Amino acid sequence: MKLTGAAANNYFRQPDPSHMALLIFGADPMRVADKRQQVINALVGPQGEEEMRLTRINASDLRKDPAMLDDAIKAQGFFPGHRVAFVEDATDGLSKVIAAALADWQPGDAQVVITAAQLTAKSALRKVVEGYSNAVSIGLYDDPPTMADVELALKDAGVAPPDRDVMDALLALANSLEPGDFRQTIEKVSLYKRGDESPLSIADITANAPQSAEVDVDDVLDIVATGQADQLGPLLRNLYAQGVTPVTLCIGAMRHFRRLHVVASDPGGPAAGAGRLRPPVFGPRRDKIVRQAGQWGRDRLEKALTALTDVDLQLRSASTAPQNALMERTLIRLAMMARR
Repeated sequence: MKLTGAAANNYFRQPDPSHMALLIFGADPMRVADKRQQVINALVGPQGEEEMRLTRINASDLRKDPAMLDDAIKAQGFFPGHRVAFVEDATDGLSKVIAAALADWQPGDAQVVITAAQLTAKSALRKVVEGYSNAVSIGLYDDPPTMADVELALKDAGVAPPDRDVMDALLALANSLEPGDFRQTIEKVSLYKRGDESPLSIADITANAPQSAEVDVDDVLDIVATGQADQLGPLLRNLYAQGVTPVTLCIGAMRHFRRLHVVASDPGGPAAGAGRLRPPVFGPRRDKIVRQAGQWGRDRLEKALTALTDVDLQLRSASTAPQNALMERTLIRLAMMARR
């Protein structure tokens, strides 16, 4: 049978140990690996592999020795408890091998967990698993996380539901991170708040969220947008020393000033414009965007975007002009514009 939506999410958290098999497939390997690990931990526990109650079988090895899966299903371990035979990176080419192993499955045998890449509705592997009433097939798609997904992650980590603003910030973070990274962030938040009875805040999330490589770029852009040209030189030297190229910096600057232009152009004012940004921004970051958009205004932001477009064309052309100097000169001009 096939599960989707809330039923699939519930199954990942509480899989039925009486089922013979579970197939997890999807285009994103990280999503598939995350859910597979969640299911296996629920079935055999964190010590399952150490107690030899988990057998890992790579698809390439199974093609060479088709009997591996049947042996793993029937084998009896030294330790009591539920057993799992995990087939990794399966394809339709293994459908006959897996079908033969499942046809011989009996209650008490190891449960089979299979992972695969994206499979079509006509997939032979899907048809094998979905043809059994006590086997489950679940497809994972690149749908953005929902508020319910965030609430479930908090519940699993033992974190009390926060205020709506904080939930919105967590949802935005979930949309910007890989599923495994978001889960680890929630676990860090749980440890961070242990013994702290105060409500979860945006500052708590910021303190535990992974820091991306664009943080330093954002620091430079904040300096430019606020007109602090005298601080630009040292920051740029540090940025280039870390391997950030002028083209990368230019792309980041254009993205930042386009966002400010969208906010400044909103008929309801910068505050209303910031509220319509997608993905949404919250807390001090939102206040900073509103303040910068109001300070620059739409007309000056259009001039800034024109200057950035010009330098972007020069950086991507066959010009022999030094790229670092071109980008630095443009950023200094923008910082001087912010003072007017």
